[in-house]
Amino acid sequence: MNNYYQNTYDTQALDMHVSRVMKNVYVRMFLALLVTALTAWFVPTIPGIGELVMSRGGYLTLAIVEIGLVIGISAGINKLSSPVATLLFFLFAIVNGATLSIIFMAFSPESIMKTFLITAGTFGAMSIYGYFTNKDLTRIGSFLFMALIGLVICSVVNIFMHSDGLSWIISLAGVIIFLGLTAWDTQKIKQMAMQMPDATDGRLATIGALSLYLDFINLFLYLLRFFGSSRD
Repeated sequence: MNNYYQNTYDTQALDMHVSRVMKNVYVRMFLALLVTALTAWFVPTIPGIGELVMSRGGYLTLAIVEIGLVIGISAGINKLSSPVATLLFFLFAIVNGATLSIIFMAFSPESIMKTFLITAGTFGAMSIYGYFTNKDLTRIGSFLFMALIGLVICSVVNIFMHSDGLSWIISLAGVIIFLGLTAWDTQKIKQMAMQMPDATDGRLATIGALSLYLDFINLFLYLLRFFGSSRD
């Protein structure tokens, strides 16, 4: 009987721990998305900054900084303190917002909001599925990761081909891939929360938020291809 109560207590404690980690993941992700949205909206209103971002040199510089931050956070997550990792994550959100400011220059606010709501709904559904499903998504996740590499290669090829048909196929594939990755990443974060000690909660919440943040942003960008409309 004592073992029964002990096992029940351990299970409840583990569930509370996982719930706390996932809550922190979603809170940080939401705040990062908010920072990105505000930055993307604010940058075009600054005289000269919008033109700088849209220039080839400015956009390339921001893209390099973004890649560097993602690599730095992912590779150094076990060495960085939780506050530093969180600070770098929100710095990435700001830089990404500056990069995405071009969206507010090209698309109407109504279509951006519509696409955001569609993204939030589909992302939320897949994240819930990934959290509650008993199916192991590891094999599916590995396949999706390889498909993502293929998607990047096709996108680079299409830069030179300028094929509208291939562009639509890439966008559809991107939506499917990032919907699947959302479920996979959610399950992976949950499993890591079940295995890691409390001392790593802050860093796990940051790296988990970064993964889901990237899924959300990429899903939004691919859906914008279907639902976005240009400014009049």
